Amino acid sequence: MTPETWGWLTAIILFAYFVRGITGFGSGLIAVPLLAHFLPLQFVVPFVLVMDFTASVTLGGADRKRIAWGELKPLLPASAIGVILGVLLLIKLPRESLLLGLGVFVMVFGLRNILNLHGDKPISRWWALPAGLTGGTVGALFGTGGPPYVIYLSHRLKDKGRLRATFSGLFILDGGFRIVVFVATGLLLQQGMLITLLVGWPLMAAGLYLGHKVHLGISNPQMLRLIGILLLLSGGSLAWRAIA
Repeated sequence: MTPETWGWLTAIILFAYFVRGITGFGSGLIAVPLLAHFLPLQFVVPFVLVMDFTASVTLGGADRKRIAWGELKPLLPASAIGVILGVLLLIKLPRESLLLGLGVFVMVFGLRNILNLHGDKPISRWWALPAGLTGGTVGALFGTGGPPYVIYLSHRLKDKGRLRATFSGLFILDGGFRIVVFVATGLLLQQGMLITLLVGWPLMAAGLYLGHKVHLGISNPQMLRLIGILLLLSGGSLAWRAIA
């Protein structure tokens, strides 16, 4: 990678995990589409997976007593099936199709944040099946599986701290399975992966620390809208790049 690429990687990782420290999720949604402008998606997805897994262990370890384990059990079987499907698509699909799909997906979720289309009504646990399958597939394919999980769990859990802890617990289990599959397929054994992770881990830790400090003092609706604008712009630029 060029010095310019390392500079962008530093800024993107710091910002992505600053947001993760505040909200408990969102690092993949921010990091993957932005890093995909500078690095191949087949490299970015497993890299961000390991970073997210490390962040989940850090946050989930600190808040593990607040994890709603009962809400995670119906998500996991469907998620495992989705992970296997997503990895197969990541290996087989051409680069342009991957970038276009990621761009559209990120734009949709960014628009949802901007318009605050969240809703407050509780939903049935049967929704865990499509949420788990979609989250597992999208997570393995684009490294951004959080949105389906976020939508489902935010309609099941209303306590902000418990919701944040449960996201981290889910990402530990889901991310651990994805790591095993990515190692088996060779995606985590690419040249340059280890050195990039060694650079990324301290940046991730700094971002989480700063974000956690902010999380303790403010609510996050305005932050989510700003994230939505960023996602809309980054997703749109990826989609345009794929088409052009």
